[in-house]
Amino acid sequence: MINAARNTQDASEMAGEFLTFTLGSEEYGVEILKVQEIRGYDSVTRLPGAPDFIKGAINLRGTIVPVVDMRLKFELPQVTYDDTTVMIVLNVADRIVGVVVDSVSDVIALNASQVRPTPDLGGAIDRKFLTGIGVVEDRMLVLLDIERLMTSAEMGLVDEAIAA
Repeated sequence: MINAARNTQDASEMAGEFLTFTLGSEEYGVEILKVQEIRGYDSVTRLPGAPDFIKGAINLRGTIVPVVDMRLKFELPQVTYDDTTVMIVLNVADRIVGVVVDSVSDVIALNASQVRPTPDLGGAIDRKFLTGIGVVEDRMLVLLDIERLMTSAEMGLVDEAIAA
């Protein structure tokens, strides 16, 4: 009985596993369960009238996937895409979305004690799209609520009826 209670407590203390990636000098994390695959960056078909941060779309094994440049979304300076540029394919709200990032680092398991509340950052990332700041030794990870971000009205990627 005591072991069962201890195991339940250990599980509740887990914040989860996060795929970490970089944009410039900053490191971000998204829930690993939202990640479908990681690919090299391919050219995209530009969509007329789409916001600048929507790079376009790709055909991924028969599924048309919108592609978001996270640098542009977070109002960071543009960079030239190269061999290290990566696309993370996410499954959010039953929709497949690609996000372009500078590089993918690793998968990190965080427990609740390693996640700090999100400070008021001002800037381009609204706090409602962050779940906290992950602290691992000397690293700090900005933990994104990627589903909330990708289904937000400002992204325009998912119908409001689906996101609600």
